[in-house]
Amino acid sequence: MRHNKSGRRLGRTTSHRIAMFRNMVTSFLSHERITTTDAKAKELRSIADKMITLGKRGDLHAMRLAASYIREKSVVTKLFTTIAPRFTDRPGGYTRIIKLGLRPGDNAQMSIIELVEESFTPKVKKPAAPVKTKPSIKVVKEIAPVLTVEEPVLQDSTLESIEPSSAEVVDSAEKCEAKAD
Repeated sequence: MRHNKSGRRLGRTTSHRIAMFRNMVTSFLSHERITTTDAKAKELRSIADKMITLGKRGDLHAMRLAASYIREKSVVTKLFTTIAPRFTDRPGGYTRIIKLGLRPGDNAQMSIIELVEESFTPKVKKPAAPVKTKPSIKVVKEIAPVLTVEEPVLQDSTLESIEPSSAEVVDSAEKCEAKAD
């Protein structure tokens, strides 16, 4: 089973497939439109979009990464000077695949892959509709009036009876010391 193995093998070895796609992306960016089989066009689309994204970055590192994949220096220059500035506002989807029909020799499905030419207009986002919340149902019960308990007012005579005298405090302190020894 080929779980998590993306991409088509196209009946070629890995080195042959990589070399073929390097040639194809160089030709595609040079001519901006090529005719190939449907399977190759679908695989070429992801590589070409990555190269255009590198061109949009425009820094030296991106230029070196693109030059390591694209075979001709003039195509790298064209990518960074003419192709990438056309797509500055577009967030992706730089290519289009148009199906042509079947090839007479081997009955393979043929396609044209080309760069998208029309200008990109971003969709205007509608303001978010306010979230309608259901009114919460409050159960209102008639509650009997709450009785308040009044605190008793202490008079001076009761305060004196509550507070211990200084003689009692000294006696209790002596008892604690005796127990500690």
